[in-house]
Amino acid sequence: MTQPKIPRATAKRLPIYYRYLTFLHDAGTNRISSAELSDAIKFDAATIRRDFSYFGALGKRGYGYDVKALLDFFADVLDQDSLISVALIGVGNLGQALLNFNFHQSSNVRISAAFDVDEERVGKIQSGVPIYPMADLQQQIKDQRINIAILTVPQEVAQEITDQLVASGIRGILNFTPLRVTVPNNVRVQNVDLTNELQTLIYFIENYGSITTGI
Repeated sequence: MTQPKIPRATAKRLPIYYRYLTFLHDAGTNRISSAELSDAIKFDAATIRRDFSYFGALGKRGYGYDVKALLDFFADVLDQDSLISVALIGVGNLGQALLNFNFHQSSNVRISAAFDVDEERVGKIQSGVPIYPMADLQQQIKDQRINIAILTVPQEVAQEITDQLVASGIRGILNFTPLRVTVPNNVRVQNVDLTNELQTLIYFIENYGSITTGI
């Protein structure tokens, strides 16, 4: 389906909507209002209605939203019927935690290949995922048609490995390293700085109290 142009903040909220709608559907809920959604996921109702409005008339005044119809719609938007293979680069402590988790809450995303320089890890299978040597990185990404990579490597090699990923055809990188890597315009990078997120949380707690903030 042709996707409308939506703000980045709205795009980041879509998987949250989808996960909660899945929960509602599994619980047998047939309809829900924006106010009820707001209470559950802690985004204000006006934000939810504005997010939904980018996709047309998804609800009815006085009725709210049909849970099954909305779930099916966002499943299509998020392409939940297609299995998305992801490469994990770096199987240290964080990498191993991601392997063990392997996106169980998102049924269409799976880490299908992992890569590391440690010979004791290479050649083994962890949580159902084979661990390859770094020398096989570009070939495996091409062979497995992987478009997305998770980067959990030491900062000093992050750019070098990013360049290899770009050369392999990777279109998106979830970067857990402190380094802000450089990529061409056709590759998107999402930076995840856990230390920064924790420090931000501490700042808000100390200065504003226990206030839940949305994306």
